[in-house]
Amino acid sequence: MAADDYLDVRVRELLDRISADGLAPGGGSASALTVAFAARLVAMVARCSPEWEVAAGVAAQANAISDRAVGLAGADGLAWEAALLALRDAETAEDEDARRSFALEQKLEAAASAPLEIASLGADVAALAAEAGDSCEATYRADAAAAAALAAGGAAAAAHLVRVNLGVHGSDPRLERALASEQTARDLADRLLESTG
Repeated sequence: MAADDYLDVRVRELLDRISADGLAPGGGSASALTVAFAARLVAMVARCSPEWEVAAGVAAQANAISDRAVGLAGADGLAWEAALLALRDAETAEDEDARRSFALEQKLEAAASAPLEIASLGADVAALAAEAGDSCEATYRADAAAAAALAAGGAAAAAHLVRVNLGVHGSDPRLERALASEQTARDLADRLLESTG
């Protein structure tokens, strides 16, 4: 699917494509869309809190993040399809080829790029949700908490994909950034969920 398709496709068709054949959209696209939904929830909470002085700015930020996340859903899908085809090619090859191995490694690294940014956006949305939960009208605090929980889930899924795509064990700075984003989002969501429970 092209990046623009994610905005134009019906929800049922998108769900059918996710469950279809192992090609994109997959986990990265789903995590990006989860973050996008979470960001739109934050925007809704902000818009429904007219007494909150910075509500309009928070809504604008949340919508911008949502748009970026949708774009990453498409970018992730394209990168993952390229990596998956390279993986399949490597599995069916009868001999070791250094060029093929290098190309596969490059494609897997490219496939880690979008999830790394998705994890970061998840942390950003969780932070906006926490700010909204602290300042919004009481009626919408549960929605802010739901947004934070969704953002944390998207960040966790994306961080996991970074780890898998990079195939790292140790201190790769990209994995460290992804895991830090995941932890930040999780901590913020846990705090907000506890305060609204």
